[in-house]
Order: sequence, then structure tokens, then C-alpha cells
Amino acid sequence: MARRISPQNPESRNTTDGRRVEQQAENHRRTRKAHLSEIAEDYVEVIAELIDSNGEARAVDIARRLGVTHVTVVKTIARLVREDLVSTKPYRSIFLTDAGRQLAEKARHRHQIVVRFLKSLGVSDAAANADAEGIEHHVSAETLQAFEQYCRRMNHE
Repeated sequence: MARRISPQNPESRNTTDGRRVEQQAENHRRTRKAHLSEIAEDYVEVIAELIDSNGEARAVDIARRLGVTHVTVVKTIARLVREDLVSTKPYRSIFLTDAGRQLAEKARHRHQIVVRFLKSLGVSDAAANADAEGIEHHVSAETLQAFEQYCRRMNHE
């Protein structure tokens, strides 16, 4: 039986800005999911940068780059090992798996698009890079594509 739109059925109501309650709930679910992957993406992106620039990624360097403690890095790396994004060996550097490298490249690409978009709006380099760190994890594929198309149009004009 179909649900009726009524005051007794709160799911059928609109929010104060006109969105459906169901859509608002989906938006919040999407944001929570993005938060879960945000840390993994930040870590693999930093690990890739360290490997590319220094030839290795050490926990102490990751901690310094992310502004967290060594203990936090060790715990997060253990989680990333379980998720098959990185591998480690005792007394050695941290290595990206193929899946970790792919995730790092995807995150780096998203970051670059967001930075280019913000800079095309006149945002300073420093602010664009800082803001992109948050935006890149929450922007939908559709919006990211629109950012990229906008930047392409701006470069051709």
C-alpha cells in the first residue's frame, strides 16, 4: 500500500528549505560516508606524495604532514592495512598497494580540480588549497565534473 502524504507521516514532509525529508536524510548519509573515506584518502594521498618526493613514506613524516601524532598514524595505518590500501614491514617504510595507489591518484585528481575551480573564481592559492582539503571529499561526481568543465571553458576563453 502506498504511503499517504499527511502530517502523521513525517517522512512525507518538506524541510524548511523545501527539500523532502528523505532527500535530507540521504544527503546526511552521503556526508557521513564521505567522512569515513576522507581519512583514508588523505593518508594515501600523503603517502603517495612522500614516496614520489622522498622515495619512502615513514610514519613520522605522515604525522608531520597531516598534523597528527605518531600514535594516530600507527593506528590509522593498521586500519589501512586491513582495508588493503597500504602494506608495511617491520622497521621499513609504508607502501601503497595497487588499490591504495589508485585511491591516491583519484584523490589527487579531485583535489587538483577543486583547486583550479576555486582559483578560477579568484580565490588565493593558499585559501584554494586549504579549502580544497575539505571540499574534495564531499563534492559529488556531478559537481566535480561541472567544476572541471567550467575550468576548461575558462581556459579556452
